[in-house]
Amino acid sequence: MAATRTGSPTRRQVLGTAAGAGLALAVTGTQQGASAADLPLLGTYDVLVIGAGAAGMTAALTAAKQGLSCVVVEKAATFGGSAARSGAGIWIPNSPVLLAAGVPDTPAKAAAYLAAVVGADVPASRQQAFLAHGPAMISFVMANSPLRFRWMEGYSDYYPELPGGLPGGRSIEPDQLDGNVLGAELARLNPPYLQVPAGMVVFSADYKWLALAAVSVKGAAVAAECLARGTKAALLGQKPLTMGQSLAAGLRKGLLDAQVPLRLDTPLTDLYTESGAVTGAVVTRDGSPGLLRARRGVVVGSGGFEHNAAMRAQYQRRPIGTEWTVGAKENTGDGIRAGERAGGALGLMDDAWWGPAIPLPGQPYFCLAERTLPGGLMVNAAGRRFVNEAAPYSDVVHTMYDRNPTDPDIPAWLIVDQNYRNRYLFRDVAPAFVLPDDWYGSGAVHKAWSWDALASAVAIPAGALRATVDRFNSQALNGKDTDFHRGDSAYDHYYTDPVVLPNSCLAPLWLPPYYAFRIVPGDLGTKGGLVTDARARVLRADGSVIPGLYAAGNASSAVMGHSYAGAGSTIGPAMTFGYVAALDIAGRL
Repeated sequence: MAATRTGSPTRRQVLGTAAGAGLALAVTGTQQGASAADLPLLGTYDVLVIGAGAAGMTAALTAAKQGLSCVVVEKAATFGGSAARSGAGIWIPNSPVLLAAGVPDTPAKAAAYLAAVVGADVPASRQQAFLAHGPAMISFVMANSPLRFRWMEGYSDYYPELPGGLPGGRSIEPDQLDGNVLGAELARLNPPYLQVPAGMVVFSADYKWLALAAVSVKGAAVAAECLARGTKAALLGQKPLTMGQSLAAGLRKGLLDAQVPLRLDTPLTDLYTESGAVTGAVVTRDGSPGLLRARRGVVVGSGGFEHNAAMRAQYQRRPIGTEWTVGAKENTGDGIRAGERAGGALGLMDDAWWGPAIPLPGQPYFCLAERTLPGGLMVNAAGRRFVNEAAPYSDVVHTMYDRNPTDPDIPAWLIVDQNYRNRYLFRDVAPAFVLPDDWYGSGAVHKAWSWDALASAVAIPAGALRATVDRFNSQALNGKDTDFHRGDSAYDHYYTDPVVLPNSCLAPLWLPPYYAFRIVPGDLGTKGGLVTDARARVLRADGSVIPGLYAAGNASSAVMGHSYAGAGSTIGPAMTFGYVAALDIAGRL
């Protein structure tokens, strides 16, 4: 019998320079050197799932429907993790939802596209497993939970010009769900990253039009439709949920119906191993350590390490920290480190699901439409453009980091004029409305009545800024960005204003006052973690399988490699490999 550790890792352990053995005295209070097997037994199940996010709940639901006994433990006091906070786009090629909507997808197209996006970063076998099992996972979830899904029509794959790419997109999102199906359990749902406007029912696909509601007939119609949905739900006494709230609630309802226990406030301390196999985990319950045994397997779905400053400093490029992420605050890499201590190899630890973010007071704002809409551009510390502002968000941040050592791009500045502010929603501030005072007070935004004054406020060369804006304006009027090709890809036009011609991505800046929004490398979570195979089994550095240990979601090394195929490339694979892990444990693969 192999002893395992139970305390929180020390800084030295976190930085990977030492690995402990035995139980940690500081957190558990147990005697140094005691065996984990001597801890109180909290239960024995066929399958133990660590984490109640999209990956973990899908794995648990699948295991239960395969006739296996299962328990889910969750560090937080809520369920849903980062998925509940998200827009819940789900990228699954050839899903039944897409095919029913008439999307012209095929397995060959999907395989060609994913291979072109991911390249050699991820074995072909894992890519093939994701594509093969994703559609079945969606069918399974719909058959075993109240979840239904909608095609996010027009939300292009992120590289639609690559072989197999679809300009109309492959992303789906959860349909509206009545939160009343959860009863009292609804109060334990992790809140969303941004609240839906009061009285409205909004889908992810609606936001592109809500941003245009002041200047677009369709935008106004979509806003009215969102309000009508909200009114109808209120009249029916419903508690309408969409996006990540719908996804997490629907999976939780599936677990309730399958009688799968979920233990909140139960953080993982370490994995438990016997004779080289993972057969359980030490967790903390009601302030005391205890052992949960797993006869068949443990699935780690505990999320990434975005809120672990030491791990980010160890693995990722500077400047980096925990204050720019929108991932769930409990994601501190616990499952990743536990898997590493059990012998698991790590991969992609330098990367994340990046996106430009504005460090607003309270929490960062992950900037999507705002940097893409016409009438805005991004500049670096030298006052020059450096990227296609409408490019996939992960690419923008990769460019920021790649260039920063020699031509500082962190922070960058999103520059817009009053014409832009009069036309478009910015986060949740309506067009022409005054931006909150604390945005200015925090330094997240600056306003000035001349280009020179704005340049002075953000400490960039005034002459360079004027020259950049002049050149950008000339290109916008011609409709062709010869410098960075903004608008050349179908993806670039998703969050744009279709009435702006000749290029819906480009409009000149001409009306003062002018605004500068601070842009930093934000993320939706980290994408590095335990290396797994096509069956979601955790691998050692030599490629051998650790018996009994599986990982999915951001606790595992992403099947997308260093890239990002389309909206939902985080959640789609997370759910799929949670499903795959449970099927493998059940002997169904």
